[in-house]
Amino acid sequence: MFRMKCSLQSCLRANLLFCLGLLLHCGEARVHTEAQAGPLYRVVGSPLSISCNVSGFASAISRKEFEFRIKKPENPKFEINIISTNDQEFGYAIYTQRVRSGGINLKHVTPNSVFFEIQRLEKVDEGEYDCSVINQQLVYDGTYSAKTTVKVIDNSLSVSSPASTSLSYYEGDALTLTCQASSNTVQHTHLSLAWFLHKDGEDNAQPIISLDRDFTLIPGPGFEERYQAGLIRLDKMGEAMYKLNMAQLELSDQGRIYCQAQEWIQDPDHSWYNIAQKDAEETFVNVKAREVVPDTSSLVVRISAQSSTLQEGQELSLFCSVDAQNLQQRFFSLAWLRESVELARIGPTGILSVGPEYSGRVKEGELRAARIGDRDYHLILQPVRTEDQGEFFCRAWHHDRGQDGGFLQGASQDSKSQLVSISATESGLSVEMQNSVSINEGEGLKLTCKVRGVNGQLSVTWQRKSTSTSMAKFNSVISLSQEGVLEKAGEFMSRKVKATRPATDTFTLELDKVSPSDSGVYQCAVSEWKINSKTNSQSKTATVTVAPTDSFVKVHLISRNNVVTVGENVQLMCRIKGPRMPVTLTWSLQRDALTLDNILTLYSDGAISWSGEQHRYQLKVENKQNEVIYYLLINGASHREEGIYQCRVSVFFENVHKKLPPSNPLAVLVQNPESKLHLSITPALIGNINTEIEMKCSVISEPSASSRYAITWLLQQQAENKTIVSSDQDALVTFGPQVPLSHRQRISMRRTKGPSFEFRIRQAMISDNGLYVCEVVEWQQDPHGEWYHFSPVSKTTELTVIEPANDLSLDKKEQQLTVKEGDEVELKCNIISGASSSFFYNVTWLYNGHDSSATNALVQFDHTGLLSYPENQELSGLQGRLRLFRPTQGSFYLGIQRAHVGDGGTYQCQVEQYQLDHEGHWQQKASDSAGPIVLTVNVAEKKLSIVKEIKELNVSRSQDFTIPCHISKQSSSESKFQVTWFWQKETETEQHPIFTTYRNSTLQDRFRKGDQLRFGHPLPNLFSLTVLKPSPVDSGLYFCEVEEWLPSLSHGWMKVAVDTSGYLTVNVYAEGDANAVSETECKSVIWMGILIATAICSLLVILLLVLKIGRSKVTRGKQSGQSLWTEQLPLSTKPSAEN
Repeated sequence: MFRMKCSLQSCLRANLLFCLGLLLHCGEARVHTEAQAGPLYRVVGSPLSISCNVSGFASAISRKEFEFRIKKPENPKFEINIISTNDQEFGYAIYTQRVRSGGINLKHVTPNSVFFEIQRLEKVDEGEYDCSVINQQLVYDGTYSAKTTVKVIDNSLSVSSPASTSLSYYEGDALTLTCQASSNTVQHTHLSLAWFLHKDGEDNAQPIISLDRDFTLIPGPGFEERYQAGLIRLDKMGEAMYKLNMAQLELSDQGRIYCQAQEWIQDPDHSWYNIAQKDAEETFVNVKAREVVPDTSSLVVRISAQSSTLQEGQELSLFCSVDAQNLQQRFFSLAWLRESVELARIGPTGILSVGPEYSGRVKEGELRAARIGDRDYHLILQPVRTEDQGEFFCRAWHHDRGQDGGFLQGASQDSKSQLVSISATESGLSVEMQNSVSINEGEGLKLTCKVRGVNGQLSVTWQRKSTSTSMAKFNSVISLSQEGVLEKAGEFMSRKVKATRPATDTFTLELDKVSPSDSGVYQCAVSEWKINSKTNSQSKTATVTVAPTDSFVKVHLISRNNVVTVGENVQLMCRIKGPRMPVTLTWSLQRDALTLDNILTLYSDGAISWSGEQHRYQLKVENKQNEVIYYLLINGASHREEGIYQCRVSVFFENVHKKLPPSNPLAVLVQNPESKLHLSITPALIGNINTEIEMKCSVISEPSASSRYAITWLLQQQAENKTIVSSDQDALVTFGPQVPLSHRQRISMRRTKGPSFEFRIRQAMISDNGLYVCEVVEWQQDPHGEWYHFSPVSKTTELTVIEPANDLSLDKKEQQLTVKEGDEVELKCNIISGASSSFFYNVTWLYNGHDSSATNALVQFDHTGLLSYPENQELSGLQGRLRLFRPTQGSFYLGIQRAHVGDGGTYQCQVEQYQLDHEGHWQQKASDSAGPIVLTVNVAEKKLSIVKEIKELNVSRSQDFTIPCHISKQSSSESKFQVTWFWQKETETEQHPIFTTYRNSTLQDRFRKGDQLRFGHPLPNLFSLTVLKPSPVDSGLYFCEVEEWLPSLSHGWMKVAVDTSGYLTVNVYAEGDANAVSETECKSVIWMGILIATAICSLLVILLLVLKIGRSKVTRGKQSGQSLWTEQLPLSTKPSAEN
């Protein structure tokens, strides 16, 4: 609650705040701090960088200082200092070592921007990062901090290459390498893959070809032409397989070749960020130079056979190659010959022609030939016959193109011969195998081949082709020779594959952890041998179907209580149905459409990686037949655990992450408990216009120890609710948007014990009428310290504002006031009737000085609270010492500080009564004047008093007499005195000053007979004047007059009081009158006579006669004697008060 005081300071402060508020509301904030948008997902061990910049400061070139802090998920309200550009000791201890070692740094990019970096992220680095700029200006205008959320996830990127560690090729040969790359990251990511060549003696590897995250192929520097010619290819085979094909190796291709995979994630600013990178094992490729041809016309022809010993029905495969200088710019033809019989020929334009003996076999599809490269040729003959055996060789011709476009054949060049033996089949060998096999992904494949009619040694070759079409070619998987030698095909070198013969008539193939890519047609080819010669071969095929994991492993998420109240436990069950296999399970929570958070990851080896707040969750695993249930228990659920949950499963085998479809989403709703809040409110109110209205809304139910309350006061008028003012659970008060700025100064709200919530309206208006609703929302803390709220509870009361009657009347009684200079003066102006808080008053104090006839306005306090002083040079000193205050509703007091003598005069107050109408305009209702106040200001209270003792003295001319002046009381200790002695003849009334001592210690002989006067001042309050050797003319009445002077605040020294002493009657006898005695002596004799009166009566009679005679002589002396001072002697001018 705010209280107003009608003083100059409060009015100026209110106006200043009002102007400042308008200034702040009319413009936008200048300073703006911006950090990289989050959430940012980064991998453990990877670097983190966050940019932060600020704009809007007055100086764009001055260096700004920045600070970085973090709030961690387990304690989101506690900030931890990390690093500052301004203070090296800024960071907390947990970050000090990493900052000093350079693991965490903060660098300026420009004077207004910085780059925050963590070289290697740790799990504990997850949280909300705050970038703050230090404000070195005097005012705050804008935002000085920005926040970025960082999520730290595990690195699940897997990269492997099944090739052997060393391969050897000839120049021009083809190279094929494969690489497997996959990731188990829950968030949406893209993979990029590149093949690199690291040559001996070079520091850096050079890229051969890459497939970026947008699936765009990019050849490396130096490989562009070969890529454009189709000699270098990168193919993605299936979900995780990448194949590199280099059709013609060059000598420069020798070196270590490896693949590198990168995982990318898209940040909220739509930029892509590399969160993980891994390299596969290197494969050393040795490229040997081919035989050098001696001249341009020479040819080198080679022949090789895949197998030189065959049985009837098998395949004969012959390879021929041609080497020559400028091979690619020349034309050749090549023929295969057996003995002198030509099987087939490929001409310079690539057209195949067949010899007459084999033309029929071409039509039957038994002979095929093709050019497979610039220098390589391939011939296949199947099935072979016994008559096909013999010595085979290749013959090549060089051709020159003539001007007419025809070819001129040059000399031929033959290769060495290749002997091929073909034996006839004379056996009852037969093979049996099941026609089809179905198996689940990840399981082991086992095929059994039964043989009958065996007469010799047996060998077996297991082959596979991906489809069942006749054009597809079988590729070898593994073979077991008749001597028991096992040989794997290159593609299966890295796989766990076995070929065994558990019985004499049984061969088995075992392939571990199959995948859908292993599906196809498998062939068991059994050959019979006699004396190292194959006599017969038989084969059988079986179709193998590998079911993908997601077809037989089902993931389902359920819960028996997914709608709970705050503080209750939630149990989620992730049911994985299917055969047992090692799986990696990840629990995730999606709180909004943009953020997917990992809670934990349970790996197949039992390791757990926590990404969320570990203390809020528990994990349990239950194994059942054909089912595994993973339980996630949420302890004491709060609104922070509310959201959509999913469990995600992946299987890792053959170095590949196999992700299964995620479970069904399951929403967990956390509801607030029912509110037990009860309220009471002030009953209906009727108040006067312009008065203060107070309403109270109290909680009457038993509050919780942790309860907080958010309060909103609403006004309901004509079925429309308007928010007046609200206070949130942190007591931050805000006004409703419909409340104009001018009305906000009239409204306040405060909290009191109970708790109670007071709502006040100052200067109530008719427009304030209506129904007032107190709406209270209770907030409590959940078990984890997070705040949540209940449904609002409200109470309503009615306010009626009326206009009071008008009967203004002021106190007309005249007042007399006397004060001492320097005192505080309080002049009162009281309303005796018609005072009401619904009215506003214009008060004017008038002043009329003692020495002036004009009445002037001294000070005015108007009805709007404005205090003013009418300009008047003569009154400026008085106006500067005035204090106006209003102790009660009907009282207006004027205070004068340190009153001066010149402040005296007549004061009067005039009061005008005002009221605001419904349109907000001021209307004067009445006016009246109070009675006058007459003020008298004295320098001090008059306390001067002189001893007034009356004496009579008879002296002779030879005797001196003294006129004392004794001050018994004085007005102030600062008083100064001016003392004047006077003489008066007994027969006259005129008083003559004879001597004066002024307050400045100046002495003046008024009759200029200073040789007869002696001044004395023995004590501060005692003055004396002694007359020396008086004469009869000096007889008369003597007394002193004292003037008391004091310093004044405005007029210097002022005379404040005058007083006179008692009279001293002096009789001076003439010379020779020896019998004259003084009254004192007579009295002394009388007292002595009284003491001895009893003894000597006669002396008493004589003494009385003497006294009688003395008095008669004195009387005669007064009538005939001459004055001591002549009356005609001029007196000196009396010094002025200033002297």
